[in-house]
Amino acid sequence: MRIIAGRWRGHRLKALRGKGVRPTTDRVREAWMSALGPVLEGARILDLFAGSGALGLEALSRGAESVVFVERSKKALGTLRANIDILGAGGECRVVQGDAMSFVRRLEPDEFDVALADPPYEHGTAAKLLAAFSEKGFARELWVEHRSSEAMPPNPGLRHRQYGDTTLTTLKREE
Repeated sequence: MRIIAGRWRGHRLKALRGKGVRPTTDRVREAWMSALGPVLEGARILDLFAGSGALGLEALSRGAESVVFVERSKKALGTLRANIDILGAGGECRVVQGDAMSFVRRLEPDEFDVALADPPYEHGTAAKLLAAFSEKGFARELWVEHRSSEAMPPNPGLRHRQYGDTTLTTLKREE
């Protein structure tokens, strides 16, 4: 796994290993960051279900101001912190150990510019996160990666980008 573009382009990151680990592919991450484009410049990013931190670190590499990573797995947190150290990004990052859904319920509206989430593909977590976002508006926009076959709650504001079995669903906060 590597940083695809920006100031840390080509830097290799440590990857999580093991059963149930499903890192975002370089292809999907590239499409995701390209779609975000200029929104990243100077943005406050929230990386939920952060894992190795590849999404948030890619956003930082492409011009985001700061990233808050939320992850509950101790193993993932070790990898995440190692990746932050590899890039020397500690001053731009905050790592929160805890449940992402509990974390977002405590946030205020517009606390972040962009929230990125790669939740587990089981248990309908992506749909639950979209519902929490609709209720709290904790960022200007939310981007969620999920299995393409997973049903999302009806919402006319949802936008979908499909990449094989993976879909990125976006919802912007209503002004």
